[in-house]
Amino acid sequence: MFYEPGKTAHNLPHDPFKACVAPRPIGWISTIDTNGRPNLAPYSFFNAVHGNPPMVMFSSGGSVDSLKNARDTGEFVAAVAPKSMLREINFCSAPLPPGEDEFEYAGLEKLPATCVKPHLIKGVPIHMECEVFQIVELPSANPEKPCAMVIGTVVGLHIDDAIIRDGMVDITLFEPLARLGYQEYASISETFTVKREDFWK
Repeated sequence: MFYEPGKTAHNLPHDPFKACVAPRPIGWISTIDTNGRPNLAPYSFFNAVHGNPPMVMFSSGGSVDSLKNARDTGEFVAAVAPKSMLREINFCSAPLPPGEDEFEYAGLEKLPATCVKPHLIKGVPIHMECEVFQIVELPSANPEKPCAMVIGTVVGLHIDDAIIRDGMVDITLFEPLARLGYQEYASISETFTVKREDFWK
């Protein structure tokens, strides 16, 4: 099949685009507003975008609170969502009114960050404390729900010692969640190693 998004119909019961870009890691984005009220939301449009300095991004296409808070305060924390906390992650995707605490709604405990004001999530093995580097405005079909990509520089990285094995992070020890298409998810429980040839070193 072939279709031109925005021009021609795909003639499928659901939009296939997100199923074609999979798996996508889920970033659990913690922010605070200018009054110090916390917000916590999962994003499947989330990834690393640079290595030195380390940088990550999340793209907001519906939940306006994370975007607004990151824009207003210049800070956010990106947690890597583990499979064991799927229930809590799902709770944090609920459309709560602005200012309502998703930590409390999902039964999560806040932990203080080191370099930024947004909170860490107790029980999550990896957190990246970020300062906003750039916000890239994106097209939006709904003017009341602006879309943007928030790029952050990682200024603090927390890694639970329990997931470090032989000096390396072993993701199979916490099984990070990934979003597939539609309502499908996956977790990473198995990996394999492919060594690069000498000319790639």
